[in-house]
Amino acid sequence: MVKIRNELQHRLWPQTASPPVEWSASEGLVGYDEAVAAMERRAALIADGRAPESVWLVEHPPLYTAGTSARAEDLVQPDRLPVFRTGRGGQYTYHGPGQRVAYVMLDLNRRGPDLRRFVAALEGWLILALDRFNVRGERREDRVGVWVRRPDRGEGAEDKIAAIGIRVRRWVTFHGVSLNVEPDLSHFSGIVPCGIAGHGVTSLVDLGLPVTMHDADVALRGAFEEVFGPSRTGPPLAPA
Repeated sequence: MVKIRNELQHRLWPQTASPPVEWSASEGLVGYDEAVAAMERRAALIADGRAPESVWLVEHPPLYTAGTSARAEDLVQPDRLPVFRTGRGGQYTYHGPGQRVAYVMLDLNRRGPDLRRFVAALEGWLILALDRFNVRGERREDRVGVWVRRPDRGEGAEDKIAAIGIRVRRWVTFHGVSLNVEPDLSHFSGIVPCGIAGHGVTSLVDLGLPVTMHDADVALRGAFEEVFGPSRTGPPLAPA
């Protein structure tokens, strides 16, 4: 852990005197439109100073989302799953059971209006969480997200294990990250994930680790606090 943290130190978010971030998780599967409505409402309240910053953990039913840079040709199987057009950055991705989605609503007015550093900090957060399972996650200068090397598949082979897609309004962030714990990886074949061909997608369980969603949540929360500061437990978000 110390070695990983030292390597990431220049990318981690500077600690602030901000109040603890409200941390919550929803049981069961949360519809995508419902989640977006809840995030937009909370982000507006945060911007107005009427609610604390928030991280909201969810699982979605099987679906694809298309970010603002999504290309039509990257939706390989358009009839396979529902497709949601969304305002987050990035291209196509898959969400579904067994994947932990963390929606991150932080106030960059207080923390520093630097989007590049914020994305790097999200990557650092995921890398620190993976390190708790002895998985070495890595970032790539030309590809957003977190990657793991797969030497068993040949020299230079690597798979994506976590994705990042954010939106910012009035310098409050929403959308966030997704970590593959034990999703149905076959659904990624219906798209070109994040517009990146030539690489695979993996999960913690696919790597041979018997990790539960609870295990992943504990790791994510501990790593989040290292990067962004303290959190406190709160209720799950609800749409307006």
